[in-house]
Amino acid sequence: MRQLLTYAERVAQTHATVLIGGESGSGKELIARALHHYSLRCTKAWVDVSCAALPEHLVESELFGYERGAFSGADSPKPGLFELAHQGTLFLDEIGELDTRMQVKLLRVLDGVPYYRLGGTRKVSVDVRIIAATNQDLEEMVKCGRFRNDLFHRIGQISITVPPLRERRDDIIPLAEYFLHQQNPALHLSEPAMGMLADYAWPGNIRELRNVIMKAAVLVSGNEIEASDLPLSLGLRSKGNGPVPIDQMLSPSFDRPNLDRIEKHTILETLAKTNGHQQRAAELLGISRRTLSRKLKLYGVESARETYAS
Repeated sequence: MRQLLTYAERVAQTHATVLIGGESGSGKELIARALHHYSLRCTKAWVDVSCAALPEHLVESELFGYERGAFSGADSPKPGLFELAHQGTLFLDEIGELDTRMQVKLLRVLDGVPYYRLGGTRKVSVDVRIIAATNQDLEEMVKCGRFRNDLFHRIGQISITVPPLRERRDDIIPLAEYFLHQQNPALHLSEPAMGMLADYAWPGNIRELRNVIMKAAVLVSGNEIEASDLPLSLGLRSKGNGPVPIDQMLSPSFDRPNLDRIEKHTILETLAKTNGHQQRAAELLGISRRTLSRKLKLYGVESARETYAS
């Protein structure tokens, strides 16, 4: 990570577009903000948008703006995000979600071609540095025809890949202590808790770690977070290999198995196999949907799709 940050600081001094890759929750936006912070545009605007969060019919109007009367409800003109980021940085998160029509228009703007606001008659010219991020394999999407090859090379003048947290074991405890201090400076982690955090595979990366620490900090009764204060799923997963099998849990070497622990693990594992489908999981478990819902409430799981992240 030190090498990555040193590289990012050097890249920031250029005017090149940057493509940041990495798994969801690994810290791509933080790297993007660092690029802006160390750039020659650091005193200008920082504008960020998630391409996945914008409805398809609003992408063009959000990025490029619109004039009054361009469509129903457009009662006054609105500048687009490109105009708002003029002379600054525009961060396009999840750029792989853009449809091919918008990819064409984005490519033209990146090449310096002036554009029209939606419904406009006057061309707009902007000076914006683009930083894009994705958790998808854009090269594979290019091969499948879902992402334009020319745009891929245009946004990827320089590429940076943020490694997942499981490949940055030395970062886990310092990050956990940082998040814990943010939540409550009086709290600290016990040695067993730190061991459990360090051994977990963290499929949700830093975002999952932050959520785990926040939950533990809210629910702990004393000043020290023990391993028992952490979500049980952390102790039921081996490093990167998914859930620990039931037969391994029952072996003499496994750490203090008990009926409640096995029951909860079985429910969570079944929900994971059914991709969060509660009715299907209940059928596989041989219990009613109502019983399953009651168990999930007991475990503090608000929705089936959040089960394995809890």
